[in-house]
Amino acid sequence: MSEITDYLVIGAGIVGLATAWHLSRLRPEAEITILEKEADLAQHQSSHNSGVIHAGVYYKPRTYMAKNCIEGYRRLLNFCDEHQVGYRICGKLITAVEDWELPHLERLKANAGQNGLTGLRIMNPEEVKEIEPHLHCKGALWVPQTGVVDFAEVCRKLASLLSEHGVEFHFNTRVESIHAVGRRIVVRTGGGEFNAWHVVNCAGLYADKLAFPNPGKASLAVVPFRGEYYVISDEKKDLVKNLVYPVPNPQLPFLGVHFTRRIDHQVDIGPNAVLAFAREGYRMKDVNAGEMADYLRFPGFWRMARRYWKVGIDEIHRSLSKRAFMKKAVQYFPEITEKDVQRGPSGVRAQAIDWYGRPLHDFFFEKQRSVLHCLNVPSPAATASLAIGEVVARKLLS
Repeated sequence: MSEITDYLVIGAGIVGLATAWHLSRLRPEAEITILEKEADLAQHQSSHNSGVIHAGVYYKPRTYMAKNCIEGYRRLLNFCDEHQVGYRICGKLITAVEDWELPHLERLKANAGQNGLTGLRIMNPEEVKEIEPHLHCKGALWVPQTGVVDFAEVCRKLASLLSEHGVEFHFNTRVESIHAVGRRIVVRTGGGEFNAWHVVNCAGLYADKLAFPNPGKASLAVVPFRGEYYVISDEKKDLVKNLVYPVPNPQLPFLGVHFTRRIDHQVDIGPNAVLAFAREGYRMKDVNAGEMADYLRFPGFWRMARRYWKVGIDEIHRSLSKRAFMKKAVQYFPEITEKDVQRGPSGVRAQAIDWYGRPLHDFFFEKQRSVLHCLNVPSPAATASLAIGEVVARKLLS
């Protein structure tokens, strides 16, 4: 590597890898370096998810989320076909179990139609039984485009292609700060300094710390929310044929607890969305006081807490109580009870909160000279990654 690399990407998750991939295509002669604090790639949000390929039902038309989800969906399937990455398009049911949820199915169908989806159909309970015989509901929206994939495998394939192109990876390299020195950008790590002409911050759960080293001047904060899953036993998992989602709360950025038959046919219930006590707080007992202080001293956090404290208490209750977690789930599949599930994996979502305590509902990027910070790229970022990567690359080059 020369003394100064052309493009330096912080974070070897799916968005960082996709960004590097597009940079390598847009600037074939450029030198690209990727820094990753872990010993391997895709160790956090990119692999700690349900593996769902989202089709673009929920996202407000013309937003970054909507446009990139739909374009990313197309590119992801093409990429998987070209590079022999396995996936399955199985469709999903967004399911109403209460009367008040039924009108929302029409709203979601209309929104999805504006985003270009076709083949959507609102079904009555008898029609639903043809797809999910054991599902109890009052109606559902059928979304045929939804699928599943192993996003960690997508990351491995991207990394392989990048290595073939000459991109350098530095693992076990935690970035501590980013500074401009003249036209150069100096990236300080625990193992020394890296110099670059351009830098992309795809640090996920730590993106705000690198963007706003002075928290008092931060315009937003990344707040970690843990999503916990239960795994259905082999004896009962075939009661769920594919993907079953609830009608989501439009005021929240989370889709609610759902049933997912993964690419390996393990069937999960989850995730919930409980405030984590560390940026990588995968368990309730994972507590980092310094990282908690990062969001506790941000005024927007307390404004959010005042607005959603009842929701927060409910989520903590479901996190601590298997019975509470399953109370909603059994409304969909009454034959699956507490004894039929066991705790499974968990993930942590990096959710940006603004100064007013509002969760950001769209992807959000901020450019500071020759540094581009990816500050809010939650789900459907994995689905959208091959589109987001080009957006980020072009923003960096503009």
